Amino acid sequence: MNNSSIASLVRDDRQKGVFQVDRKVFVDQELFEAERGKIFDRCWLYAGHESELAKAGDYVTRKVGGRPLLLVRDSSGEARAFINSCPHRGNTVCREKSGNARTFTCFYHAWTFDTKGKLVGLPGEDAYSEEFDRSTVGLPAVPRFEIYRGLMFVCYDPGVVDLVTYFGDETRQQIDYVIDSAGDDVEIVPGSQAYSMRANWKLLVENSIDAYHGVPTHQRFFKKYLNDMGIASNVEVLSTEGSAGCSLGNGHAATEKLKHKTALLASAEDELALQRQGIEERLGAEKAHRTSDFDRNVFIFPNLVLISTWRTVRTFYPVSPDFMEIDAWGLMPKNESPELRDKRFQNFISFLGPAGFGTPDDVNALEGCQRGFAAVKEARWSDISRGMKRAKALATDELQMRAFWRRWHALMQDQTGPTNCTDQEA
Repeated sequence: MNNSSIASLVRDDRQKGVFQVDRKVFVDQELFEAERGKIFDRCWLYAGHESELAKAGDYVTRKVGGRPLLLVRDSSGEARAFINSCPHRGNTVCREKSGNARTFTCFYHAWTFDTKGKLVGLPGEDAYSEEFDRSTVGLPAVPRFEIYRGLMFVCYDPGVVDLVTYFGDETRQQIDYVIDSAGDDVEIVPGSQAYSMRANWKLLVENSIDAYHGVPTHQRFFKKYLNDMGIASNVEVLSTEGSAGCSLGNGHAATEKLKHKTALLASAEDELALQRQGIEERLGAEKAHRTSDFDRNVFIFPNLVLISTWRTVRTFYPVSPDFMEIDAWGLMPKNESPELRDKRFQNFISFLGPAGFGTPDDVNALEGCQRGFAAVKEARWSDISRGMKRAKALATDELQMRAFWRRWHALMQDQTGPTNCTDQEA
């Protein structure tokens, strides 16, 4: 598909306040293949958290951007990211999800690598010629690997800008808010959620920063579950003037709203108040207010969401135009009491994940959208205009989604420079 055809897929009339997306973008195989090359092969992708590699030899394996990766803390204490594929014949070198090791041995032909990726052993080395050079056949390193606030990112484009530049100042500030709101160092806790959805990945981008769907879609949680626990929901904060939908630049976006009541806030009020006091002592009153008194969903283009309410890290990756795989982890404060940690776990699973009150609703909604796209010829356009002419976008408006789509649209047309993702004309 050429750039002129791609250009017609998004209608963005900032003057009239109309924004529409051609539903072809959710079903077309050619566009799907182009996304993999133009977005997932060129953007920074979340790979893991440093706390998962607590000591030398600790490792995790996972699939990031369609590639099998091995993340490991080497013998000198440095975190590294390798392609988890043997340079000999391509087999997966490390087959365990996590653990601790001094070396990794491919089970196919027993080539062995140390934690720095160096080939340190192979059977029958005397069968190779004098030209065989061990130093050239180590585990291939990911082209770019950088860390911000413990969050580890990879990129398969060696020419990509550095990670901090990729974020920009506003996005970095939002990430800092999420991490600092823990009141302490944070860690990925044991266990994760892995599930799939029969829907296009871009629908989950929209949903993850869409406060507009909160009340109608999640009535079981806000109206039934919380009420049964004796908690009076204040879900109206989603649409009050204290909420905000934010474009953070170049496709990154966020929603902010004053904290809404959850099981955690109801059951651990005193402990959380002490934690809040410690944050204010460390950061000062103004920054502590911005950090601690708001819930926020922070979207890092193209497929990472940090959800402060549930202390969740979520990524997702498209397998086909109508199918995606999702992974989520809990990012919790390190040094809190076991009792408070347990309450956080209960809060986490009450809403998110395949057995929570929220995630099944979202899966049902997005898979319903995907089924509706079977009528793309007759019902062609999705409208994402809500709040476009408002002076300050609310969380229930759709500026944050438009920010994503504007960056997506630019990259799909090979426009890799900065993108104006606001509702104002450049």
